[in-house]
Parts: sequence; C-alpha cells; structure tokens
Amino acid sequence: MSADQTPDGKASDALPQKRITEPLSSPADATPVLTDPWTALRVFTPARIALGRTGASQPTAALLAFSLAHAQARDAVHEAFDAASMSIELQADGVQTIVVHSRATDRPMYLRRPDLGRRLDAASCDRLRKAADDAKAAPDLVLVVADGLSALAVSRHAQPMLKAIRSQLPGWSIGPVVLAEQARVALGDDVGELLGARAVALLVGERPGLTSPDSLGIYLTWAPRVGRSDAERNCISNIRPEGLSYEQAAVTLAGLLEGAKRLGTSGIMLKDETPTPASEALGARLDLEPDLIRASDATPDT
Repeated sequence: MSADQTPDGKASDALPQKRITEPLSSPADATPVLTDPWTALRVFTPARIALGRTGASQPTAALLAFSLAHAQARDAVHEAFDAASMSIELQADGVQTIVVHSRATDRPMYLRRPDLGRRLDAASCDRLRKAADDAKAAPDLVLVVADGLSALAVSRHAQPMLKAIRSQLPGWSIGPVVLAEQARVALGDDVGELLGARAVALLVGERPGLTSPDSLGIYLTWAPRVGRSDAERNCISNIRPEGLSYEQAAVTLAGLLEGAKRLGTSGIMLKDETPTPASEALGARLDLEPDLIRASDATPDT
C-alpha cells in the first residue's frame, strides 16, 4: 500500500505528507518583521498604526503590547479608590474634605447598576446637609473627586489637578472637596444641590482606553440639581501628561465657569472659547503663510 492509499486500497483525498528529514529552522531563520510605510507617523500619535507584520500576522511585540494594554485597562476599572488616604493628604495641605458614597455598595454592583452610582446613599446625604448647615455661606463652586471607571486616573491626577484649578479661581469661593466612592458623573448634582453651590466641577476617572488607562475628565454643571441631563454639562477630557495638561485644563475650566456665570447656564449653550496651544500654533502658521488663508477662502469652480 502506497502512502496515498487508504487501507482498503482506494486513493486517499489527503495531501501527501512530506517527511521531515532536516532540523526545524532556528529563530534566526524565522520570517522577518516587515516595516510599514507609515512608520514615521508614529511619532505623532500613540494610536496603533504602522505596527509592521510578520507574514500575515502582527509582530509578537505588537501583540504582547496590546495584551498588556488590555490588562491595564481592565485593572483600572476594578482598582479601588482609597478616598480615606486622599482625604488625609488633602487635609494636610489645608483643604477641607468630605468623603461620601453612592448607593452602589461595592464595585460589582457599581458596574452592573449605573443608576445607583448616580445617587448618594442616605448617610452621605446627611453628612452633606450637616456641612451645609455649618457653613457660613453657600460656596460658588464645589469640587468633587469621583473614582468613576478609573480610580487609577484619580489617584495619579486628582491632587495636582485640584491645585491647578484653585490657582485659576482666585475670586471664587470654593467649598470642601468631596471625595466620592463608586460614583458616576450625575452624582455631582446631588452634592452640589445639598451644599447649595452655584456650580459643581466633578473630576472623574474616564473609561480606560487601550492607550490611556489613567485619563481624567472634568464635568462642569451650573446650578446643579438632581435630574440634570448630560446636555446641561460641559466636559474637559483626556487630562494626563500624555494628553491635556493640568494647567491647560484648569484654564479651560476657569473660562467655562466665567461663561456659565455670565449666561446662567452650562452645557450645549456654553462654548469653550479658550485658546489651546494647537490653535495658537495654527494661528501663528497662518500669519506666516498667508497663502494658506487665500487658498481656504478661494471660491471653488462650479
């Protein structure tokens, strides 16, 4: 019986197997990683572009880096917010704090029930009411630090962000910093309403991405009260060393607060008119290259 026949003598449909008579190739003989023509663009973005390839597959290094980023994002979601330690550190700097908790009793419930993360539990409401009664006057602004979906972002960036905000708001009375556990954005409405604040700015850990497990966001709401919608808020996003700096975020928040005070509202009616480094750089380039302006103003042929 030949190698391409079955035991009953019929021809086999299987491909003939090649007998291995030579040793397997060493790693040095493996398919090389082919570079991508876009490789030069990687200096401008952390996005996964121009990874190269090995045959029809990703290079091993790129695959391992993706797996690591995915694990870091998952860890950020489940990491616990140590509000007690942050409260001690802030108080050591002379900042009054109040620790509160949402109606989500633990992390699994917080992730399964977003609605519970938007409201304070009864004990926290009582704590804030007492603070409001003890205060001489209602504050212009209350700053809330909430774990959100990345306590990692809060632990890394909240304290320097708070300092940057205070430096930009010399004329505003700022209430105690409220540290909120298992909290979502709308919980700031509860806090602001109970303390009688004109505005609330909630610093929250944003949903982790595969290049940014520690991104911090700020949500501003004017005249906070339970029931406000997301359309009534302004968001400043991607605050971290690789994104928007603390200083630029604080300047943006200060501008939005002044606009909100002038208009008496926040959200879709309030626009961010703060110049950014990118827009200033573009303006400088247009000043130097007026042909770009003439080209953009040209009427297209019809």
